[in-house]
Amino acid sequence: MEEKLKQLHQEASEKVKQSTELKELNEVRVAYLGKKGPITEVLKGMGKLSAEERPKMGALANEVRDSIASAIESKQQALEAAAIEKKLEQETIDVTLPGLPVKVGTHHPLTSVIEEIEDLFISMGYKIEEGPEVEKDYYNFEALNLPKGHPARDMQDSFYITEDILLRTHTSPVQARTMERHGGKGPVKIICPGKVYRRDNDDATHSHQFMQIEGLVVDENIRMSDLKGTLNLFAKKLFGEEREIRLRPSFFPFTEPSVEMDISCKICGGKGCSVCKGTGWIEILGAGMVHPNVLEMAGFDSEKYTGFAFGMGPERIAMLKYGIDDIRHYYTNDYRFLTQFGRAEFN
Repeated sequence: MEEKLKQLHQEASEKVKQSTELKELNEVRVAYLGKKGPITEVLKGMGKLSAEERPKMGALANEVRDSIASAIESKQQALEAAAIEKKLEQETIDVTLPGLPVKVGTHHPLTSVIEEIEDLFISMGYKIEEGPEVEKDYYNFEALNLPKGHPARDMQDSFYITEDILLRTHTSPVQARTMERHGGKGPVKIICPGKVYRRDNDDATHSHQFMQIEGLVVDENIRMSDLKGTLNLFAKKLFGEEREIRLRPSFFPFTEPSVEMDISCKICGGKGCSVCKGTGWIEILGAGMVHPNVLEMAGFDSEKYTGFAFGMGPERIAMLKYGIDDIRHYYTNDYRFLTQFGRAEFN
């Protein structure tokens, strides 16, 4: 029995040394140390030995078993370390390789213009107000001095959902709601950016949906000169200090008197070119003094309070500012168009 144990120890040790994979090593473990292995069989036969031989053989059997187990464990650690090393070699990253360029996104040109306008008016003490795009006919028209049947409604061909609900045609309803919320007490000083909708044929300069930014100031002793000063500052900050403005008489149902504002052409400096159609001026927005009827319907005393309002299209402003020739470019998500406006463009 002693010779058999020594032989098993020698055989197992040799097979452990020859093992090159963890799977092969595990097979050696099962073959020699498993429940059906030869060492287990030797231990089961200990009962046949004499009382004097039994302790000696038992100690030798345990010694052989522990030696084989220790050899297997050492070999396993060595194989695992080798496997990790091999994997690391295969997955080595060459840190000297140049990095891949990362494409950094930019603001949409329309978003940039809107944020620039918002920042300008916020710096002048205005607050930003928003309202629903699905609006009541009352706030979209009636509260703005456009009762049912008013001919000026035809100027804004509308998307009606029901007889009294429509997609707003301008952001002026936000002004009406804000004044109403103030309960006839000033001051009110807001701008209202948002999306509006009109039944229009899409072409290079028109869209059935577009952005609009309107402004409103209501307080005591507000005059036309306040409106002109505000618009003059707006034009110079947005288009350059060399820009000049002019106000032309116009008509809007919710303002009286009403004006159209032009800025001197940036391309020709006011001399006349194809962009300004030879006039030297480009129309940019509409404005005027808030009509007394609008003030009264919102709960303001028109004898005590006056105000001015203005409205502009960010799409048109962005077209003039960046030389964009087709309004449809804003909404087609053409990567070639968007990549023209890098971060430096808006600094």
